[in-house]
Amino acid sequence: MKRQLYLAAGLVSLALGSIGVILPLLPTVPFVILAAFCFANSSPRLELWLVEHRVFGIHITNWRERRAITRRGKWAATVAFAVSCVLALLFVKLPWNLVPVAAALISGSWIWTRNEPDPEKRAARAPAPKD
Repeated sequence: MKRQLYLAAGLVSLALGSIGVILPLLPTVPFVILAAFCFANSSPRLELWLVEHRVFGIHITNWRERRAITRRGKWAATVAFAVSCVLALLFVKLPWNLVPVAAALISGSWIWTRNEPDPEKRAARAPAPKD
C-alpha cells in the first residue's frame, strides 16, 4: 500500500511539474525532484528515467548531492515569479493579487539561499566537445 501511495504521489508531482512548464507560478523542477523521491520509494525504473533525463537529471542530482540549485535555475524562477506577480497585479483584485507577490517573495528568498552546484563537478559531467 505504501509503495502505491508513493507511486501515485510521484505521478501527481510529475503532472504538476509538467503543468508548471506552461504556468509561470507553478514551479517545474521542485515537482520533478519530489517525483524522483517518490519514485525512489516506489518505482526504480521511473526514478532511473528521471535521474537520467537530459533536462531534469542534472537538477535532481544537484539537489540530492548538495541541496543545490543552479544560478540559471534561480534566475529562471525569479523571472517566472516576476511574470506571475505582474499578471496578478494587472488582472486580480486586491487583496488577492498580493498572494502571488507574497509567495514569490518567500519562495524566491528561499531559492536564492540554496547552494549552487560545484563548478568542477558540473564541468566533469559536461559532454566532451566535438572536434
